[in-house]
Amino acid sequence: MRLYHGSDCEVRLPDVSFSRKSVDFGRGFYLTSFEDQAVRWARRKAMRSHGEPVLNVYDCDVQRLEGFAVKTFKAYGREWLDFVCACRKASDVSHDYDIVIGPVANDRVFEAVNMYFQELWNAQTTLDALAFYERNDQFCFASQHAIDELLAFESARKVDL
Repeated sequence: MRLYHGSDCEVRLPDVSFSRKSVDFGRGFYLTSFEDQAVRWARRKAMRSHGEPVLNVYDCDVQRLEGFAVKTFKAYGREWLDFVCACRKASDVSHDYDIVIGPVANDRVFEAVNMYFQELWNAQTTLDALAFYERNDQFCFASQHAIDELLAFESARKVDL
């Protein structure tokens, strides 16, 4: 399976120790199967760093996923909502998964999630609002072992800002 990572540099050897805290699925190396989503991530990262946006492309050996602890959220749901909120709330949340796969809580989606996070909306109101948003996916490789065993760098190319 082809996966994409947006950055401000070429990432031939992803290293989970460089990951940010308090993001959707916790610390990890984030990818998506949607090229346009990764391009948006690259542009955002480049704007923050005053660098150039780079799209990194990887092959993921999905035939070997069975050997890893994988959590998959097929759609927005209460379990996904609570997991994302827990990861974003904690400065360094840990879980036992090598890989977490599920919908992205991008800026538009996170507006709704934030209403729940701040206890202004209940879970059902939040999930009802999320039904109107276009879904993208994200793959969080939370363990270095999963990165090393399952991801193979294919290429990187600069994209326009």
